Amino acid sequence: MRPLKRVLRSEVVRRIFCWLASLYIRLVYHSGRWQVVGGEIPKRFWDEGKPFILGFWHGRLLMMPYCWDHGKTIYMLISQHRDGQLIARTVGHFGIKTAAGSSTRGGAQALRAMVKALKNGDYVGVTPDGPRGPRMRASEGITSVARLSGVPIIPSAFGSARGRILSTWDRFLVAGPFGRGVIVWGNPIYVDRDASPEMEEASRRQVEEALNAVTTEADRLTGRTPVEAGPETSGEDTSV
Repeated sequence: MRPLKRVLRSEVVRRIFCWLASLYIRLVYHSGRWQVVGGEIPKRFWDEGKPFILGFWHGRLLMMPYCWDHGKTIYMLISQHRDGQLIARTVGHFGIKTAAGSSTRGGAQALRAMVKALKNGDYVGVTPDGPRGPRMRASEGITSVARLSGVPIIPSAFGSARGRILSTWDRFLVAGPFGRGVIVWGNPIYVDRDASPEMEEASRRQVEEALNAVTTEADRLTGRTPVEAGPETSGEDTSV
């Protein structure tokens, strides 16, 4: 067991770690110069009180709490393993609620919770390549939520001129403070309630391409070499 994982077995340490992580996210945002591209797209939905599914890659999770209108309730789908719970506690410091589940652990329950939240007028966020990949390849779960709820998926990504890409499966981007950053939004993607399996697969690929497009654009705008998607093979545990 790696030393960090050994230390994080302590409940007290986990709480402190997540609190410090939230402080770091705040530091990065408030010390930086941030630009929003396509911000009118989610704003239209927020202003009209229309729910949507926020889609973004797992590797661009760090600064996503600041893409959001904190006056609107959002539920993030978080895996049930230890890393997922650390993420849940960290984003909880920003008022983001969570639903736990993945394709192999609590997936059906999480799917029902997501659909219920959307039908109640709230919003949900999904990393369709998480929690274990393959990187930047969308699982079919996100389109299932869109089809069952009747609300669109809106892709988003952040980029940062400072910071580094970790050598993790998702190539996680840790933005640095006092730098230039950007949040990029894409156009809504709808999935027909009566979509055939072939149509839903086409929508899944559309979501994947749109997420890769906004991520590449965020990197381009911050002078960063774009991250390449992983191979099109299923991972051990992808989120719904």
